[in-house]
Amino acid sequence: MPSRRTVLAATAGAAASLAIGGTAHADDHRLRSLISRMTLEEKVGQLFVMRVYGHSATAPDQADIDANLKEIGVRTAAEMIARYRVGGIIYFTWAHNTRDPHQIADLSNGIQEASLRQPRGLPVLISTDQEHGIVCRVGEPATLFPGAMAIGADGSRKDARTLGRIAGQELTAIGVRQNYSPVADVNVNPANPVIGVRSFGADPQAVAGLVAAEVAGYQGAGVAATAKHFPGHGDTAVDSHYGFPVITHSRDLWEKLDAVPFRAAISAGIDSVMTAHIQFPALDDSGDPATLSHPILTGILRGELGYDGVVVTDSLGMEGVRTKYGDDRVPVLALKAGVDQLLNPPSLDVAWNAVLKAVQDGELTEARLDESILRILRLKARLRLFERPYVSHGGVTRTVGTPAHLAAADRIAERTTTLLVNEGRLLPLNRRTHRKLLVVGADPASPSGTTGPPTGVLAAALTELGFTATALSTGTAPSAAVVAQAVAAAQQADAVVVGTYNITAAQKTLVEQLLATGRPVVAVAIRNPYDVAQLPAVPACLATYSWTDVELRAAARVIAGKAAPHGRLPVPVQRADDPAKVLYPVGYGLSYGR
Repeated sequence: MPSRRTVLAATAGAAASLAIGGTAHADDHRLRSLISRMTLEEKVGQLFVMRVYGHSATAPDQADIDANLKEIGVRTAAEMIARYRVGGIIYFTWAHNTRDPHQIADLSNGIQEASLRQPRGLPVLISTDQEHGIVCRVGEPATLFPGAMAIGADGSRKDARTLGRIAGQELTAIGVRQNYSPVADVNVNPANPVIGVRSFGADPQAVAGLVAAEVAGYQGAGVAATAKHFPGHGDTAVDSHYGFPVITHSRDLWEKLDAVPFRAAISAGIDSVMTAHIQFPALDDSGDPATLSHPILTGILRGELGYDGVVVTDSLGMEGVRTKYGDDRVPVLALKAGVDQLLNPPSLDVAWNAVLKAVQDGELTEARLDESILRILRLKARLRLFERPYVSHGGVTRTVGTPAHLAAADRIAERTTTLLVNEGRLLPLNRRTHRKLLVVGADPASPSGTTGPPTGVLAAALTELGFTATALSTGTAPSAAVVAQAVAAAQQADAVVVGTYNITAAQKTLVEQLLATGRPVVAVAIRNPYDVAQLPAVPACLATYSWTDVELRAAARVIAGKAAPHGRLPVPVQRADDPAKVLYPVGYGLSYGR
């Protein structure tokens, strides 16, 4: 990698203007000067944040070259930057961007070098979805924290801020400077298939406090936080990846519920806000998704809420934004609505050319593009990307997954585990009377691709705590044969720990047949706490809100009595037989009595 001096010298025309730092609008004259020298094509590129396959900016694996050629028409990230001059790149695990922290740092440096070597080259704003919990792109050995609903069960703003600070420091060290987190949606719909445990909870004031705390942590560590999904995705029964959800809240309810955490994020100085691909008739009755809604983005977000930071779309490849308009119209309409960054269009070529043509035809003005580019460059300047575009391996080693960071994650996780049922004080389990344990249940793939499987993690953690635990994966839909295998194994154990995941009829059958053995059964809801309503006969039930190792190890310590359960439900759990009635209210959670 060339030195910073070499790269800046290579961008001779712009070098004098690149030494920009300081607060929000102090350097606008320099930024406007940069914008004035950009070609129209460069301006269009600056608005896009695009995926690219591969672990390297210049030498990805052949399979990733093939994927890039098929989807983007280029071989590498460096070629994409040269052709489209994109202002941002998003990392995904499935795009093979995030193998390990040192590789990610090299990829980030390669991307920055490729961009800065272009005429009038600008640093790239590299982003990812590092929400923690069930959405996490950078895995071990980076520090993995409990997700938002678990933090909601903890309820500590200090812990939320610590999470943001440590996660932000680690992202900064690997060159990721925009994180699409925290989720500011208030999850009031147990059937929500896309938000759920990604939300801090159902109480808008509690969510608002935790959102603001996490924002402060991230941005204090040099990462742009992103409140999502505006104007609020918490009350949907449709996943906007695959459909077009409609929010039926009144304007008054939106003010009291959905808007509260976004107002808190804006008050906390949030750097970016992500739009939702949802219809919200009370805010805009046109039938357009919020991502394409001028009344919602310009009228409410910018006008009424006074937000002047970066607005980024949710992925433009999602069905919710593609239902009504074609892929050539979506980016143009998003810009007309008030968006600044266009995230991950299905075809960059189609989207990029559509925006270019819209300016050439007069549908969009170049001045409108300049508005968004100024906001984007302000953010890059605030993050000091013009001065320090590169990261170092020494910084990765000193920062990512350090013992102190991992210990902090473990301490926070212990405060999230929620005890919902404990008949006859079955928990904590006694190692003398329940030494031999069988751990069964669902084994969903790790959110980051680097942890799990859950049954194995729980069994190993319980064995380390003095039990003899055996793992048996039964899956999310166990067959009769698998259930019979689990029942046979349970008869050889002193107690059974069963992990449930969005509980299905087959999982219920498994639990019922395990109970019929007469062995004590401890259920662990490893995703949604709502599972407990489907398990009326279990003598003990814990909620972990996610299945990454940090949460599961904390649950094992609670089961073993090495940690006390401190978590309190951040959402209500309704009765299974009568959803109008609450079985466990917000704030419910048992403790170990003395």
